[in-house]
Amino acid sequence: MVAKSFYTQVNSHLISEALMKAFIVIREPEAFQLLADETRRKILYLLRVKEMTVNQLAGELGVTSQAIYHHVRKLLKGKMIEVTKEERVGHLIESYYRATAEDFLLNTGKIKAESVRDKAMVKEQMTAVVKAFQKFGLEVDYGDSTISKLVDLWVGLQEDCGTCMNPELQDKIWSSDELSLLERTMAADLSSVLLMTDEEFARNEKNRRELRAFLRSLTQKKKKTIPTKPA
Repeated sequence: MVAKSFYTQVNSHLISEALMKAFIVIREPEAFQLLADETRRKILYLLRVKEMTVNQLAGELGVTSQAIYHHVRKLLKGKMIEVTKEERVGHLIESYYRATAEDFLLNTGKIKAESVRDKAMVKEQMTAVVKAFQKFGLEVDYGDSTISKLVDLWVGLQEDCGTCMNPELQDKIWSSDELSLLERTMAADLSSVLLMTDEEFARNEKNRRELRAFLRSLTQKKKKTIPTKPA
């Protein structure tokens, strides 16, 4: 392996000088599939912190450069990463990559399990949420069957509204420069409620009560398992 001190860096130029965006809203179903892969999620995490080459990513993650290049091509196509500069190293051109945003909001309007294409990823995300609850002091008892139930209930909530998730309106809200991230979230939620039919609203309320009851049962179950201190 050639030491970095022997690299001849010629023709180094900046490809993109724009600051990394705080977030990007992604609607394409293929994006869900991209993020279903653990290695690609790790690559995105690293590239949010600093610019890196394929070889640097490979060394950090302990996999081959060929494997990393395969993932990088997919992330480039999905516009989740970009080339920031290129440097000539000997007879080769080495590219540096970075994430195009600090975070990615995946929004497909009505979110369905088949849109995600990988229910295992949704279960993994739900597991991460419940584990975070534990750290936040929300004691929720959970296991594989519990996570599966939570996923089904959550997906059911997303499917409740057939008319309120207007894709064109949502795109306008999330791409608005006049609103902050919090304000865009509020606008998206309020517009969804506004555009619900009476039937959708009633069904949504029913499913929310079911989800709440299930979550509370998990919390109560957790409390019952806590041993009492001897007097």
